[in-house]
Amino acid sequence: MASQFFGLNIGYTGLLASNAALNTAANNIANVETEGYSRQQVTQTAAAALRSYTSFGCTGAGVDISNIERVRDEFYDRKFWANNKDFGEYKTKAYYLNQIQDYFVDDDSVKGFTAVFNEMFASLSELQKSAGDSTLKSQAIGFAGNLTTYFNEMSSNLGKIQEDVNEEIRVKVNEINSIAEEIASLNKQINVIELTGVTANELRDQRTLIVDKLSKLVDVETSETPITDANDPTRKTGANRYRVTIAGGQPLVDMDDYNTLMCVARETGNKAYQSDIAGLYDIKWSNGSEFGMYNPQMGGDLAGLIHIRDGNNGEYFHGEVTDVDDAGTYNTVTIKVTEDYLTDINKSTLNNSGVIEVGNTVYKYSSWSFDPSSNEYTFRLDKADNDEAITSAKVGKESSVNKRVEYKGIPYYQAQLNEWVRLFAKTANKILTADGAVDEYGDPGVILFTADFANATQAKFTDEDTGIVTSESDIYRRLTASNFAINDYLVKNPNRIATRTVSSDGQDKYDVIEKLVRMRSDKSVMSFRGGSAEEFLESILADVALNTERAISFSENAEAKALSVNNQREAISGVDREEEAVNLVKFQHAYNLSSKVISVMNEIYNRLILETGV
Repeated sequence: MASQFFGLNIGYTGLLASNAALNTAANNIANVETEGYSRQQVTQTAAAALRSYTSFGCTGAGVDISNIERVRDEFYDRKFWANNKDFGEYKTKAYYLNQIQDYFVDDDSVKGFTAVFNEMFASLSELQKSAGDSTLKSQAIGFAGNLTTYFNEMSSNLGKIQEDVNEEIRVKVNEINSIAEEIASLNKQINVIELTGVTANELRDQRTLIVDKLSKLVDVETSETPITDANDPTRKTGANRYRVTIAGGQPLVDMDDYNTLMCVARETGNKAYQSDIAGLYDIKWSNGSEFGMYNPQMGGDLAGLIHIRDGNNGEYFHGEVTDVDDAGTYNTVTIKVTEDYLTDINKSTLNNSGVIEVGNTVYKYSSWSFDPSSNEYTFRLDKADNDEAITSAKVGKESSVNKRVEYKGIPYYQAQLNEWVRLFAKTANKILTADGAVDEYGDPGVILFTADFANATQAKFTDEDTGIVTSESDIYRRLTASNFAINDYLVKNPNRIATRTVSSDGQDKYDVIEKLVRMRSDKSVMSFRGGSAEEFLESILADVALNTERAISFSENAEAKALSVNNQREAISGVDREEEAVNLVKFQHAYNLSSKVISVMNEIYNRLILETGV
C-alpha cells in the first residue's frame, strides 16, 4: 500500500522530468549553430503503478525518464553520404578537366594549335612559290619546330596535372587514415559511456559528422549491431559494434580497430603507359593487402582523382596467354590481343618495361616484342626480378598491363597526342623520303620529324613496323608528344630538305612540298579519327568539353541533391529556434505545476501532522 507521503514523491518525479526537459531544451538552444549537432529530446514514461489493494486496484507512481536521445534518421544520413560521394567525385573531375581545357584553348588571346599549325602550312605554301629559297626553307623548318614545341608543352602540361593529381591522392589517403583513427577512438569512448546505460549523444554526433566528411572522400557504408553477453545471448551489454567500410565494401573501421592505407610509388621504369610521369602511387592497405583502387563502386574525391590520373577510356593492354617458355635466366609469356588499338603498333601505349598481371599473379617485365602476323605480344620476365617463375599453367589465362578505367583521363589525352604526332610525322617523313625525292643538291631526302631521346640521340625510324618489332625497335611507336622534335640535320642545313623529285627539273620545282601542303586538309593523305590533320584540335576539344560539361553538370546535380537531403536531415535532427522557445514555456509550466503539487502536498501533510488532534 502507498505511503501517505506518496503524493510528494509523485510531485518530485514530475519536477525531475520537467527539469530534465528544460535542461535539454536549453542544450538544444545553446547548440543551434553547432555543426553536426542533433536535436535531443527527453523520453518520458509513466512510472510502474503500485497495487493499493483497494477497489480501484493500482495507484499511479508518477513519471520516469527512460532516456535523453538524439533525434536522428539514419535513412537520410545514408542518402546524404551517397550524394556527397557523387559530388566529391564530379567536383574533382570538373576542377582538373577545366585545367586540361584551358591548356587546349585556341583563340585570339592564346596562340594554340590552330595558329601554330596554320603558320607552318603558310610557310610551306610560301616555299612552294620559291622552292629554292634557303630563307624560306629555314622558315618552314622553324615553323615546323614550333609545332613540335607545341606538342612538347602540351604533353608537359598534362604531365604536370598528373603530378598534381598524384600528390593530391596521397593527401586524400592521409585524410582517410586520420578519419579512420578518429572514428575508432570515438567508438571506444561511446562504448565506455554506453556500457553504463546512458546514450553518448554528443559523441555520436561527432562520429556522424566525421563520416559526413569521409563520404566526400570515398564511398562509405556503416553498420551498428548490439554486443550481447557471451553467456546470455539475449542480454544486450549496452555496447555496440560499429563498422565502416569504403571503396565497395572494404573494411576501414571495426569498433576501436582500424585499417590504414599507404601510397607506394611505382619503381623507376615501371610505368603503366609511355607518357606517365615517374613515381605514380599505387594505393595499398598497410597490412599489404590490395586496396582495389580501380573498383568501379568507389566514389568521392579519391575516385575522381584516380579517374583523372589513370583514365584510359577503357583502352588498356589485355589478352589471353597462348604460350609460356623457359629460357634459363628468364621466362617469356606470349599473349594474343584482339583490340584494334593493340594490333596497330603505332597506337601502342606500352612502356618498354613495367609489370604485367598474368592469371592474378603480378610479374615484372623488362622488354617485349610484337608479331603483327599473329597479333601476339611476347614479354620477357627476368627470373631475378620476380619471386616466382611463370609456368605453363598460365596458358589460357587472362593477362593485362594496368586496369580498365572507363574515363578519359590524362593517359587518354596523352595517347591522342601521341597518335596524332606519329601519324603526322610518319606521313610527312614518308613524303620527304619517297623514292625520287631530292634536296637542292640532288641528294635523297631525309626525315623532317624525329624523336629526341634522353641520351642526346634522335630516332631515324629505319626499322620496319610490319614484321616482328621489339620495345627497342626504331619505329614511330617510340615517338611521343613529349619527345617530338625536328631532325637536327635539317636545322643545321635547311637546304637538305627535299622539295622536288628527280623527274622535276630545277631547284624551284616543288612537287614534294605540294604533297606536304596537301596533308593539311586532305584526308586521303592523312586522317585522324575520321578527320583531316587540321581537325585534330576539334576532336580533342570535343572530348574535353563534353567531359568537362558533364562533370560540372553532375557535380551541380549531386550538390543540389546532397543539399536537399541535408535540409531533410536538418528538418528532423536540426534545432528549430521557435520550437525550442515553445518547449521552454511548455516545460516551465510543467515544472511549475509539479512545484504546485509539492506545495499542495506540503499543506496537506502540515494539516495532517500538526493540526490534527487525537
